[in-house]
Amino acid sequence: QVQLVESGGGTVQAGGSLRLSCVASGYDYSSNCLAWFRQAPGKDREGVAGVVGRSSNTFYDDSVKGRFTISQDKAKSTVYLQMNSLKPEDTGKYYCAAHLAKNGLDCYRRYQQLAFGYWGQGTQVTVSS
Repeated sequence: QVQLVESGGGTVQAGGSLRLSCVASGYDYSSNCLAWFRQAPGKDREGVAGVVGRSSNTFYDDSVKGRFTISQDKAKSTVYLQMNSLKPEDTGKYYCAAHLAKNGLDCYRRYQQLAFGYWGQGTQVTVSS
């Protein structure tokens, strides 16, 4: 059974940093497509960043480029989201998601469509002004 467990959320002042972690278990990490999404109160869930497991290619939403970095530790089956220069509009519940994508393009299309098969329970990030 696939499990994704997020951690690292919290409350931080604007300009601060947080690092989210997501430990994946129960599936073939070597062929993964992993991503972070977020959902603010009253808004739709949106993509933040993604990584293609085999190639380590990454992609980001424009709103976080230059501030957030997604990375992975394959030995630990863990994906991270380093968030710097946080803004109040980054507030929301952050979800880790995974899918056994066919290739990098499939991974990116699924990210755009939020079409992932496995989701974590989420971790709350609150940025105060």
